[in-house]
Amino acid sequence: MELHQIPPAIQIPLLIAVGFLAGFLNTVAGGGTLISMPMLIFMGLPGTVANATNRVAILSQNLFAVAGFRSKGVKIPFPYTFYLCIVSLIGGLIGARLAVNIPDQLFNRILAIVMVAVVVATVRQHTRKKKEEPVEDLSRGKQVLGVFLFFLLGIYGGFLQAGIGFMVIALLTWVNHFSLIKTNYIKVFAALLYTGVAIVVFAFENKIDWGMGITLAVGQGLGGWVASRWSAGRGEIWIRRILVVAVVGMAIKLWFFTS
Repeated sequence: MELHQIPPAIQIPLLIAVGFLAGFLNTVAGGGTLISMPMLIFMGLPGTVANATNRVAILSQNLFAVAGFRSKGVKIPFPYTFYLCIVSLIGGLIGARLAVNIPDQLFNRILAIVMVAVVVATVRQHTRKKKEEPVEDLSRGKQVLGVFLFFLLGIYGGFLQAGIGFMVIALLTWVNHFSLIKTNYIKVFAALLYTGVAIVVFAFENKIDWGMGITLAVGQGLGGWVASRWSAGRGEIWIRRILVVAVVGMAIKLWFFTS
């Protein structure tokens, strides 16, 4: 696998830095994959291989984020979270199988569309006035709805992963009215399962560049740990503004300049 002519002395710290930013964003809100995935592609990995390699870093990020949330005493609802984890695992397996055989150029264009869609959703989210958070709703009907929708998100997460953090936050805050910190904890906890399943599938299909994946995982794990212990709202608007600019540029590159 031939990478772009980037010296290892630059490539390694660059991947770690990008991984830290991606892990921080993914844990606080979402969208970090929209930075780490294109970076892997720009370094020479085909889209499908970058997609698979990125999961190694995401697994590390989620492990450290869960540890960080636990260290802060954040609690999540059981057995509801367990049900969400199970259906996301099944969905992740289905999605990963779908992603294995997709052509690289088509994959890159799908990623570009998703990136733009997530940016639009992010901008819209921050133009709305903040309202008082409603009381948590764990009624049977809302749990059934949440489990069904989480299964669909598991399929998407296994297939692509990019932007899923925003979707999980939207789902859990809309359906169950969880606080942002509890939503983020459930998000990273469930992602451990469907990401782990996806890695097994991709590894079996020999789609992972382990060297780049582990390097990225170092930064992403650290980013997940720091973000999980950091106040979710502080300074987030500036992170999202930077994300909008970066993602739009990367989406243009992926759509118009892929071979």
